[in-house]
Amino acid sequence: MGGNAHIVVVDDEEMVRETVQEYLLRNGYAVSQAEGGAALRALMAERAVDLVILDVNMPGEDGISIARDLRQRGRLGIIMLTANADSVDRVVGLEVGADDYIPKPFEPRELLARVRAVLRRVAPGEVSAATMGGEVRIGRCVLNLESRSLYAADGSAVPITAMEFDLLEAFARNPNRVLSRDRLLDLAHHKDSDGFDRSIDTRITRLRKKVEVDPTTPQAIKTVRGAGYLFVPAGST
Repeated sequence: MGGNAHIVVVDDEEMVRETVQEYLLRNGYAVSQAEGGAALRALMAERAVDLVILDVNMPGEDGISIARDLRQRGRLGIIMLTANADSVDRVVGLEVGADDYIPKPFEPRELLARVRAVLRRVAPGEVSAATMGGEVRIGRCVLNLESRSLYAADGSAVPITAMEFDLLEAFARNPNRVLSRDRLLDLAHHKDSDGFDRSIDTRITRLRKKVEVDPTTPQAIKTVRGAGYLFVPAGST
């Protein structure tokens, strides 16, 4: 399983981006696409990135230049892709700080194995220093605690209100712990909001529609009859 790792596929070929994204999504990772360096940097300004799969040969700013810039930003994984059989690209890519290299065309299972290996090396239980950090997987989405944003697995933003974020943050900071309605009000900073208490069940229902794979049988935010609600992180059951 991919855990909370967020991967960005950077390639000027849309088919390559979509193929890699689809495969890694099926294996539990949050995956975004970027067609070049500018799009990648814009995405990194909004949310954490743990690993970049980067094509070497792109028009404009090439993958080598992007990799050099990424390495200066701090600790995150970089896997280079290229259709060039020449070893020069591989050597230069590794010299500027890439963690691994795979030629096109590649076997998806081999790419997955390299992704897992690089993530184990660069972020064994820690958040990448090159990015914002503070991300928690909740159901099919990822909650960024720093930017107060919610993202789908494909990297697209999921609209949430301030109160919805406060509830998700309360769950994220208290995994596998039953939270009563009163406790949720305390943690979400709405203890004095009379209307909030009466509508908390409705708000949980709305959140489930956004984060659960199947809101009718919630697996991430569960109801504990007579006690409250329980956030169950992916892979903990």
